[in-house]
Amino acid sequence: MRVVLLPGSVLPADLAYAGLVAALGADVETIVKDLEVYRDASPPPDYSLDTEVQGVLRDTDARAWDEFHLVGYSGGGSAALAFAASHPKRLRSLSLLEPAWCGDWDWSPEHRKLWAMYDDIENLPPEQFTPAFMRLQVRPGVEPPRPPPGLPPPWMEQRPAGIRAFLRTFRSYDLNRDALSSFTRPVYFALGGLSNPDQFGEQAQRLAKVFPDFTLEVFEQRHHFDPPHRVQPERLAASLRAVWLRSEQLAAAG
Repeated sequence: MRVVLLPGSVLPADLAYAGLVAALGADVETIVKDLEVYRDASPPPDYSLDTEVQGVLRDTDARAWDEFHLVGYSGGGSAALAFAASHPKRLRSLSLLEPAWCGDWDWSPEHRKLWAMYDDIENLPPEQFTPAFMRLQVRPGVEPPRPPPGLPPPWMEQRPAGIRAFLRTFRSYDLNRDALSSFTRPVYFALGGLSNPDQFGEQAQRLAKVFPDFTLEVFEQRHHFDPPHRVQPERLAASLRAVWLRSEQLAAAG
């Protein structure tokens, strides 16, 4: 099986997915792909989710992968949705690990209020922006993890600008709901029980009404910053393998 793994906007892909790649085993070919928003020292001035789509096309074309399974977490999950909308025939399945954003339709008042809060924090200095950004993504009363002691790694300097680039494209990107509703391959959504329900829980409910073949799995003790691909990689690997196997069986059956 061939799989592309897209990370979120904080950890580099190899750090984010090391445990999951090991749990999947040697018979799964993986492209563990860093986000295009960090390809250069600063985000491209015209950055959008289409930038990430083109990066996936470039890396899979380089390996002559005509079809593959796509897994995306957080910002990478939003990019995965954009890829499914624009290049559905390239995908055997789509797996979403709490995508950061999933389109501009059918927002509840609570969801709109949440995104207004994201707007409010965007211009904070980095030392205030990052903690505020993290607090918005967990259930009230849940403490997000604190930064590890010592100096931050060099790649961390890029993260506030990259996160802001994602927030900007979310405001203007046209994620084609009709194209997503035409995507008939299996779609899997992993949801943390301790994540902010007004963001990730609502998005799961909305996408369940869009995709014809949609499976939701709730990881009750997880939240957006201790996600299953890092904390419970064996369980997630088993779930992904089940989705991929079913996808292959459906494709074989025609």
